[in-house]
Amino acid sequence: MSSVIRFIKFYRTHLLHLWLEEFFGWLLRSLPGLLGMILRWGLYSFLFAELKSFCTIYPGVYLTHTYGLKVGRGFSPNTGALIDARGGIEIGDHVMIGPYAVIVSSNHDHHQTDTPMATANHVMAPVKIGNDVWIGTHAVINAGVQIGNGAVIGSGSVVTQDVEEYQIVAGVPAKEVGYRKQSQV
Repeated sequence: MSSVIRFIKFYRTHLLHLWLEEFFGWLLRSLPGLLGMILRWGLYSFLFAELKSFCTIYPGVYLTHTYGLKVGRGFSPNTGALIDARGGIEIGDHVMIGPYAVIVSSNHDHHQTDTPMATANHVMAPVKIGNDVWIGTHAVINAGVQIGNGAVIGSGSVVTQDVEEYQIVAGVPAKEVGYRKQSQV
């Protein structure tokens, strides 16, 4: 019961938002086709901190703490992607997010050794993703990371550090494997 009270205290200003997001997200998350995409867009245009235009949110995308999510034009997360914006996430224009990719903007405070890890406070660390970015299937973007315009994140990568403009990264942890613009090689 104390974890419920802690949650209510910590998120008291966002409780209605979180309830609406969870309830209507659950109802609309799996709807197929154009109707599902239109209904999800309608819901999230109301719930996101900012949504600049129509976005293509595929069935099965899980979005949480959307009060901290700012999204540009042409946003396209694919099936199974998970975005947790409790610490703030800003996504530029024409960003593609592959199936089952994960983007988080907070971590548990693992330095709190006087309390069990499951009850540790969250450390908020905003994520910023530039324009024209492609995040591959099953990639993980950790809290506090900035990804520059035109970057490509390889499938299965775990991004723990900032990514430069037009840089292509891959691996665990993600490391540079090339650039989209040949002049930067």
